Amino acid sequence: MFQSFRDLFCPPSWLSLDFARYLHMKYLFFSWLAVFVGSWIVYVEYSSYTELCRGHDCKKYICDKYRKGVIDGSACSSLCEKDTLYLGKCFTAKANSQVYSGSWGDLDAVIKCQLDDAPRYDLGNEPRREATSFDAPAKGTSVEQFREMIYNHLKAKVGDQANLSDLATQVLSIADSNKDGHISLPEARSTWALLQLNEFLLALVLQDREHTPKLLGFCGDLYVTEKVPYSPLYGITLPWIFELWIPAGLRRRMDQWFTPSWPHKAKISIGLLELVEDVFHGNFGSFLMCDVSASTFGYNERHDFKLIDARYIVPENIFQERIRQQRCDNDEDCVYGRDCVTSCDLTKHRCTTDTARPNLAKACAALKDYILRGVPSDVKEELEKQLYACIALKGTTEQMEIEHSLILNNLKTLLWKKISHTKDS
Repeated sequence: MFQSFRDLFCPPSWLSLDFARYLHMKYLFFSWLAVFVGSWIVYVEYSSYTELCRGHDCKKYICDKYRKGVIDGSACSSLCEKDTLYLGKCFTAKANSQVYSGSWGDLDAVIKCQLDDAPRYDLGNEPRREATSFDAPAKGTSVEQFREMIYNHLKAKVGDQANLSDLATQVLSIADSNKDGHISLPEARSTWALLQLNEFLLALVLQDREHTPKLLGFCGDLYVTEKVPYSPLYGITLPWIFELWIPAGLRRRMDQWFTPSWPHKAKISIGLLELVEDVFHGNFGSFLMCDVSASTFGYNERHDFKLIDARYIVPENIFQERIRQQRCDNDEDCVYGRDCVTSCDLTKHRCTTDTARPNLAKACAALKDYILRGVPSDVKEELEKQLYACIALKGTTEQMEIEHSLILNNLKTLLWKKISHTKDS
């Protein structure tokens, strides 16, 4: 009996040896598995990075055009000769529109460059070129002819507005990048290329507002803006392998963990509402916000709201003109960006022109979780009521202009009243 008891707790040496070999093989297996999975993740990430992040190609193309005298601008020398304009971390989401953080001398900056045609107002599947050709205006074009080109271009984009001449004058001022009182052909070609971009056009329209980062310089259709220190508006970035296992509800809560105090969030939210107000029947017509997500917004140290991606904010008349030419078989074919949705007319197989939701409803939907988390109890009920009424807005803004303005003003007043007496305002 004693012998059996000892054998039970003290196995033979051959059994211990086999067990040790088993543990060793198990350790080797999981080690190799970890190396394999890790190498695969690195390979996928590197492949994705090299496919998306092609800043060196962009710089090479732009600088080649600059050295040949095709284009010119305030950033050309720094980018191509002095190497004081530095492209740093890549934030590119689509290969055709390169986005980098970087520096220009002592300034923190964001550099944006178009390798292919950026999404301008092309709502269909139009052919794409490798890069802007910079062939307009033609050689021999006078400044007055260039002004007329600019005026007609702006008129086609935003409609026949009363103060388009002032906007055209501002474009000419930007075109004179070295401020010598003369616009050279290379400067004009750079400016014309920039005018084709949604973000540049909107920056011109919102020139007197603080919602858009300041334009620091340009070279061809590469342009440099001030850096927005805090972006996106909220949310954390996780490796894709973790994203697969995190439930959507938990993901939404995680996005709210790293946000400013509620008074600061209220101030930022007021900025977004003011942007909606500015692009709704503004000085240069109405614009549609076709991607209203946290990733397109940010804020600075003073908690001033900033628009960091305006590629999908488009003039309403241009949107309607292009979307009505879009062939469709169902409503899913009538979508631009994430948020501009119309319906499909099945009798004509063409998209209708009226968007399902106004800009304000999209903005309120983006703000709901953000502004309700940590809201003071004395305004929570009223704020929820106003937000849900805002999110429920349907139809075109023309059909509900009074209701639209009323909800917008009520929200701004409610938030401002709560923070106006604090230092956060």
